[in-house]
Amino acid sequence: MRSDGDFDTDVLVVGGGPAGGAAALALTTYGVRTVVIGKYGWVADSPRAHITNQRTMEVLRDLGVEEEALSVGTPQRFMGESVFCTSLAGEEIARIRTWGTEDERLTEYAAASPCPMLDLPQPYLEPVLIGNAARRGAKVRFDTEFLGLEQDSDGVTALLRDRLRGDEFTLRARYLIGADGGRSRVAEQIGLPFVGEEAKGGSMNIVFEADLTRYVQHRPGVLYWVVRPGEGIGGIGMGALRMVRPWSKWMAVWGYDINGPEPVLDHAEAKRVVTGLLGDRDIDVRIESTSLWSVNDMYAKAYSVGRVFCAGDAVHRHPPSNGLGSNTSVQDSYNLAWKLAHVLRGQAGPALLDTYSAERAPVGEQVVTRANRSTGEFVPLFEALGLGDGLVSGDAAAGVRRARLPTAEGARRRRELAEAMQLKHYEFSAHGVEMNQRYVSSAVVPDTGPDEEWRRDRDLYAQPSTRPGAKLPHAWLVDTTGHRLSTLDLVGGGGFTVVTGLAGGPWAEAAQVCAAEFGIPLKVVRIDEDDARDVYGSWQRVTDGLDERGCLLVRPDCVIAWRRSTPVDDPAEAIAGLREALRTVLHR
Repeated sequence: MRSDGDFDTDVLVVGGGPAGGAAALALTTYGVRTVVIGKYGWVADSPRAHITNQRTMEVLRDLGVEEEALSVGTPQRFMGESVFCTSLAGEEIARIRTWGTEDERLTEYAAASPCPMLDLPQPYLEPVLIGNAARRGAKVRFDTEFLGLEQDSDGVTALLRDRLRGDEFTLRARYLIGADGGRSRVAEQIGLPFVGEEAKGGSMNIVFEADLTRYVQHRPGVLYWVVRPGEGIGGIGMGALRMVRPWSKWMAVWGYDINGPEPVLDHAEAKRVVTGLLGDRDIDVRIESTSLWSVNDMYAKAYSVGRVFCAGDAVHRHPPSNGLGSNTSVQDSYNLAWKLAHVLRGQAGPALLDTYSAERAPVGEQVVTRANRSTGEFVPLFEALGLGDGLVSGDAAAGVRRARLPTAEGARRRRELAEAMQLKHYEFSAHGVEMNQRYVSSAVVPDTGPDEEWRRDRDLYAQPSTRPGAKLPHAWLVDTTGHRLSTLDLVGGGGFTVVTGLAGGPWAEAAQVCAAEFGIPLKVVRIDEDDARDVYGSWQRVTDGLDERGCLLVRPDCVIAWRRSTPVDDPAEAIAGLREALRTVLHR
């Protein structure tokens, strides 16, 4: 039996991972009828993705689940020490401070966002997303498999299978989101164009329990890299021990030759790999699960066809380097959800949905390229230790001894080792990759001035900007009770916001007129009013010369859609400018 005419729901989300869960949560929060299906009986049981960057934490903050995420994640202070060693109990080769914990970088990270970094593995992230989506009204069906779809000018009909009963049935939706992972059936069926290569290398994950406190508590971190060339083919010439829960639950990562027979990863082999990486065979190790996966270098050039959209690993497939996978997935859905909501409510023209691909496909390409480049940037480490390419030959312990010689050769190798570690900042401290997204689409009204000038390395350093296409900069303000709040706390929430200064009275009048004309809520924030005082002067420092009588139009995803930098005193001029901006952005 159908509801709402011929439709069972407004949006069907296929997949309940980070992308699907975020889509369901955002859509339901915005009042959109949503059904989300998952093929398996519950959320992810393997802690694959884990690094949760500041931009994703800002998304969770806007969706009202940041505190819950913080309560189940591992805080930033335990994430910082990335250790390179011959085994966890063996010789330490080098260390690098990561994920914004380095003394020089911690202040920069704190200044860029009201949110910290967090280590939040998938089995803990996904219940936050799916659980809150269900509490807010999303209909969640596990053990439900997507088989196929047909779409027409009005909607999408999905063929599904109930994996408990075994029967097939259809569900009719106005739109469908394929968030069904790296082997996306949705992406395949709609024929998304992909660039790149699949299955470049093979890796195995082994989740295990062991108390490793004695080896890690004094150097707390998320990743411990074990250089063991010659003991396994494939991967990057080393293994990794990844913290899941400090300091008792872990995941070992090890490579295998993807061109050969698939390895038999039974309990005995899994324990052999783990104890070899640990370097201490007396530790009590309890193997919990094992899995094999392939290293990919592939991204989609477009993310949608008609009424079907794809997000997450369905459209960007890459190694876990840089910790960008789940972050990019959540942010894909955050970008798409408000657009779907506005189109479904008749507040925006359907062409707004075309901007999803225009804005997110370049981000996906950047992420795939960066992650694969980071994998290759281990080579200078091997060379500094005299291990060649590090994949098939060499003795890591001997390499360490060579790097400690009190000779000219030793000095050279120590210098090369330090340079190799500096290069890894592009993997472990790529703050700019995480925060410097600049959208270019017809949902952004471009400035007419010169292009943005990047003052420092764009990949390494976040640069706040009030230019259209950038995320609204974070600055701490103070409310009427004296409590701090971020500028990001004043925008978002599924609606548009006009941000101006205390002297920007004409913009308040313009917002009222345009809200009535366009039939949308249009919030007004006047910096330095009693409930948003810039007592630190931090807003002044990040606004790129924006006049107090100027204006920013901020989208529901906290991205700046339009900017009037120069002062406006005439309400009629403000109304005309804001009206034209909204008409452009909403494709009205």
